[in-house]
Order: sequence, then structure tokens, then C-alpha cells
Amino acid sequence: MGMDCFHSNTSAAPNQTFAPGKLSSLSIFTISLHGIVSTIGIIENLIILVVVGFRVKRSIISIWILNLAMSDMLATSSLPVFTAYFARGNTWTLGSTFCRIHSAVFFLNMFVSGFLLAAISLDRCLVVVQPVWAQNYRSIQLVWKICCLIWAFAVICCIPFYMFRDAIPLPSGKILCYYRYSLYLPSEPYDLEALCRQRKEGLAFMKLFFAFLIPLAVIILSYIFVNLSLARRGCRRPFRFVRLVIAVVVTFIICWAPYHIFIIIEVMASSGSPAQKFATKSLPISATIGFLNSVLNPVLYVFSCPDLCRKIRHSLGEVMESVLAEDLAELARRRSTARSTISNYELPKKVKYSIPNEKADDLDENDSLTNSAEITSVVKDEK
Repeated sequence: MGMDCFHSNTSAAPNQTFAPGKLSSLSIFTISLHGIVSTIGIIENLIILVVVGFRVKRSIISIWILNLAMSDMLATSSLPVFTAYFARGNTWTLGSTFCRIHSAVFFLNMFVSGFLLAAISLDRCLVVVQPVWAQNYRSIQLVWKICCLIWAFAVICCIPFYMFRDAIPLPSGKILCYYRYSLYLPSEPYDLEALCRQRKEGLAFMKLFFAFLIPLAVIILSYIFVNLSLARRGCRRPFRFVRLVIAVVVTFIICWAPYHIFIIIEVMASSGSPAQKFATKSLPISATIGFLNSVLNPVLYVFSCPDLCRKIRHSLGEVMESVLAEDLAELARRRSTARSTISNYELPKKVKYSIPNEKADDLDENDSLTNSAEITSVVKDEK
């Protein structure tokens, strides 16, 4: 395993290593992709948090969306740090504790997103398959309790990934934010090489089952039962519903399947084999694609709700109109102040010979203020 059993291969989510020296084209592409994903994700989820958190009446679907946006916001807000880590030549300078925290954030989003998407799908299934039970027991308080349990269980799942991460200095001068499986060794006799491999495989399959396969199975089975229940009642499935189901399943698979596939290949392949080398090179991109799920979730679950879309557009429109009105008023004030200053400066020079020009300047100033006031008035009227 090498170097005190630390994970020298790149199964560590977004903070992987590249070849030392000049950044390769793959490195530049990864850095750019991280920057784009983080920027879009932060803006998108921040808008949803503000609108759903402060301008939408509390409902069951709004609680699901709010928790999903919180998880996605947490993940995308951590991406700029990883982007800077790449740009600095993959050298970690923020210490061991911060290395563990940032790595845990990635895995926390992975688990919370999977659990929440499964819970949302199961909730929709119960509403259709068991409408009487849903009417009697499905409540806002129950959904909040389920969300709290999801976050608590996700935090518990992240503990091993937090424990076995460390900032590892290399002889070349680099500091890597990697797994170190030789931490927390047992007191009884053990084989260090075998122990490290067991821990490595255990964490990889834990992620695969709890964060991907089980949530995916719940999502698919829930929508299968919904479809069968509607068909048994002779109800026609709305096209929007069918499109949403397909989009949810396909997006979840596309975003997370490559990461988990490459993790398993990297763990199970023999050291130095072509398969392991290929998986090692592919993991940085696949981890970034996993973050795309945090950008696409709002599109699938928020913008598929017409009422919520209208609230978001209305809120953003109010903000933009308010900002525009304030900017125009400030511009009018500055232009008025500037013209008054110029007029006062030129008045002593022109008072004896240029009385008509002075009146013209005053007329221009009044026209400017009138035009600015009219623009501001139009903006306010449109509100």
C-alpha cells in the first residue's frame, strides 16, 4: 500500500492528485469544470433557499426541497476550496483538520442527497398507493423529523471518512489531502497491509450501497408502484410526471454511477494494473460530475413546480426592479450634483457676457432631472 498505508490512489472525491509540474489539459479542464459547477450551484441553491425559506408557505414539498437545497448548497460552497487546491498544484495548505472537514462535506452531500431523493420518491409513492394513510399521518412535523433523521444518519456515515483523512507531506514538498488507513490501529497483533485494504474496501462498498444502490432502488421501485397503482385505477399518467420520473432516475445514475464504478475498479484492481491507472485518472472528473447533481436537483424538483417557479420569478423581479429604481435615482442625483457644480464654477465667468448660456445650462439640468425622474417613475409603476 506504500507510505504507511496512506491511500496513494485517488479515491478521495474531489481532491485528487495530478502529475507534478505543469498542469495538464485534464487538470485545467477539471479546474474549469469545478469553477463553473460551484458558481452555478451556489447562485441557484442560494436563490432557492431564500425564496423557499422566506417567501413560500411551509408545506411538505417545500420542506423536502429546502433540505435538498441546504445539502446542495453545502456541497457547492465547498467546491471553490477544492478548485484552489487544484490550481495550487494539488498542494493542501489548510491543515489536517480542514482537510478532514472538506472531505466529509463531499461525502455528507453524497449521503444526504441519496437519502433525500429516496425519501421524496417514497413520499410520492405513499400519496398515490396509500392515499388514506397519507391523509391521516403525513404531516409537516413528520417530514421534519424524517429530514432530521436523514441528516443524523448521513453524519454517522461520514464519520469513517472524516477519521481516515489526513494532510500527508511528501518528500517532494507537496502536502496531499488523502486517506491514511493506518490511523487508529488496534492494540492486538494485526497485518497492517491487510488491515488497510479491508478499511479501503469497506469504505468503498459502504458508499456504493448506502449512497447509490439503495437510494436508486428505492427511487425506481417507488415510481414503479406509482405507475402500477395508477394503471390499476385506470388513471392516465400525466406526461409531466413521466418526464420527471425519467429525469430523476437518469440524472441520479449519470451523476453518481461513474464515481462509484471507478471507485470499485480502483479498489479491486491489482496495484499498477491498466484498469487501476485508468480509474485513478478518471476519478477527478467523475467526482466533479457527482457535484453536478447538486446543480441539477433544483431544476428537477423546484422548477418542475409551476407555483414555485412563479414565486421565484416574482421575487427576483421585485429585487431587480428595486435595485434598478435605486440605481436610476442615484444616477439622477449624481448628474444633478455634477451639473450644479459645473454651473456654479462657470457662472462667475459667464455672468457678464453669457447670460443666455447660463439659462440654457439651467434648462439642460432641469431636463436631465425630469428625464431621470420619469425613468424612475416608470420603473416604480411597473412594480
